[in-house]
Amino acid sequence: MNIRDLHHAQITVPKGQEEEARQFYCELLGLPELAKPASLQGRGGFWLQVGEREVHVGVEEGVERNRTKAHLAYLVDDLAAWRKHLHHGIPLVDSVPIPGHDRFEFRDPFGNRVEMIQML
Repeated sequence: MNIRDLHHAQITVPKGQEEEARQFYCELLGLPELAKPASLQGRGGFWLQVGEREVHVGVEEGVERNRTKAHLAYLVDDLAAWRKHLHHGIPLVDSVPIPGHDRFEFRDPFGNRVEMIQML
């Protein structure tokens, strides 16, 4: 009995802000949206394809996203290009160094912590 892999991770945005989240994640970050199963469509939110994995963007009220260290880390191949792309209007923070990696982090418009990381 083994855990073989990670299927998906979920983040949340405030109810009613799915379109703003689509603009951020699909347009700015360029992540393709996946069709949700019909049985889950009534719950709000949407799903994204990230490489071989999925990120499920759900809706949730009463969450202080700015207060948590929980985050998703996106593995990228050109961190400098992402830094330049996101620098327009999004405050970026250098992360604590990890040997063999370069990385930075930021908060999405809903307060979710996001990390961009590149292996050196």
